Amino acid sequence: MALSKKQVKQLRALANGTGPTLWIGKEGVTAAAAKQASETLDAHELVKAVVHDGGPVDAREAGEALAGQLEAELVQVIGRRFVLYRASDKEGLKPIRLVRG
Repeated sequence: MALSKKQVKQLRALANGTGPTLWIGKEGVTAAAAKQASETLDAHELVKAVVHDGGPVDAREAGEALAGQLEAELVQVIGRRFVLYRASDKEGLKPIRLVRG
């Protein structure tokens, strides 16, 4: 699912007010990090992540790797931070209503 420019702008605005929920450490993108990201996406649909200095990957590489593994969309990369989005069908979760683009 490719996001339109309007949808990316909407998701960037939503992510702006949140803190990071995932940290990528010196091991890079591991199975544990992917599992945590998947669980967070199921619960919130939006994940903001931070890649620590000295890791084997930068934020864009880590974001693209996780997006590919989790069938998510890489919304934004700024410095050492990136944002992922994936629609969730979890019961009881109020889904993010994306604008039509």
